[in-house]
Amino acid sequence: MEKLIGHWLKHVDNLLESAMEQALETLTRREWQVLNAAAHDSTDPMPFTGVEEAKERLTARGWLAGGKLTDEGSAAHARIYEQVGDFRRRVMEGVSPQEYQAMVDVLRRMSANLTT
Repeated sequence: MEKLIGHWLKHVDNLLESAMEQALETLTRREWQVLNAAAHDSTDPMPFTGVEEAKERLTARGWLAGGKLTDEGSAAHARIYEQVGDFRRRVMEGVSPQEYQAMVDVLRRMSANLTT
């Protein structure tokens, strides 16, 4: 039997989580998301669990202070940004930009269908 979309969404999310943490070595995926948002001065709320804990861990490392990047955090972000770029290129091998956009568009519509 062909596996349905729910299976593939969960499976890919689990693989992304695991592979991203292996690529980052010393950070979790959530910590990277918080670090990256701080680097871009994003005020958008992050709809993920574990954001506050990630902020606390990054603050304890000296990379965040008051929710803003420290100099050490900026240097870490620049270094890790390269690792994340390599990771993203690996994930996207064989997927065209058009295929990626079509996938995101379909998932966005499905999400909208479920939230109305």
